[in-house]
Amino acid sequence: MTNESFPVGFILLGFSEWPQLEMFLFWIAIIFYTMIILGNLTIILLFCIDPHLYTPMYFFLSNLSFVELCFTTTSVPQMLSNFWGPDKTITYAGCVIQLFVFLCLGPTEGVLLVVMAFDRYVAVCHPLRYTIIMHPLLCQKLVIMAWLSGLVETLIQCPTTLLLPFCAHHRVDDFLCEVPALILLACGDTYYNEWLMTISAVILTIIPVGLILTSYGYIAQAIRKIKSEEGRQKAIATCSSHLLVVFMFYGTVAMAYIDPKGNFASKYGKFFTFFYSVVTPLLNPLIYTLRNKEIKDALQRLLRKEISI
Repeated sequence: MTNESFPVGFILLGFSEWPQLEMFLFWIAIIFYTMIILGNLTIILLFCIDPHLYTPMYFFLSNLSFVELCFTTTSVPQMLSNFWGPDKTITYAGCVIQLFVFLCLGPTEGVLLVVMAFDRYVAVCHPLRYTIIMHPLLCQKLVIMAWLSGLVETLIQCPTTLLLPFCAHHRVDDFLCEVPALILLACGDTYYNEWLMTISAVILTIIPVGLILTSYGYIAQAIRKIKSEEGRQKAIATCSSHLLVVFMFYGTVAMAYIDPKGNFASKYGKFFTFFYSVVTPLLNPLIYTLRNKEIKDALQRLLRKEISI
């Protein structure tokens, strides 16, 4: 059946076979989404108004928060609609937009995490040359590179996915329009799409994780040479927060994308999708704020300023 003969949209099955689980996930998602908006907006606001945070690390962190806001705003409202009632349809245009945003923002976030690891490497291993190496122009170029990587991934995968010969029932076994779910919907040969997605997943997960771990290998060696206990603890706290975010993001994405038709991904892929669509975007601002003294100090300065007014 050709895509032209399709109905207006798709049916997102989600967890329709488990209505009680859907209602539970609905309330979890709406609470987490509210906290995601507040947490990430707080980080962006603090970076914009507090001169103490005008550093490369917080410039990258504010960009990461912006990516999370765009990602969740595209996915969570549709997810909530899917969980709440019997209407589980999504228009074709809505599905295309979701697919485009997911393919763009996923690699962008991944490259931003690599950039943040490089920033920590320079800060810990070359502290005296930090301001020279991480100058504003380089920081801007690194962020642009991250966004361009997401755009390239979108231009490669989005058209090939949408041109698949989808089955007539147009039921997507997910609550969002993602590449793995749309590949499972196809009734024709998906060998090329599966290999393309696997290669992309390897390039955008294995290589970045390798670069991040290499950076932190050098960082670990440098931390052992720091004589000040306070300086050592500060470096460990900052780097451990970033590593925790890295493993949460790459771990869940790899499970869902590397083998889309595998038994594990097909059975549990929706749970991984829920995790990196709702849980990870919430944990990012929590991890960076609760374990970061500069962010907490900036928030206290803002609150004191508001109270004094």
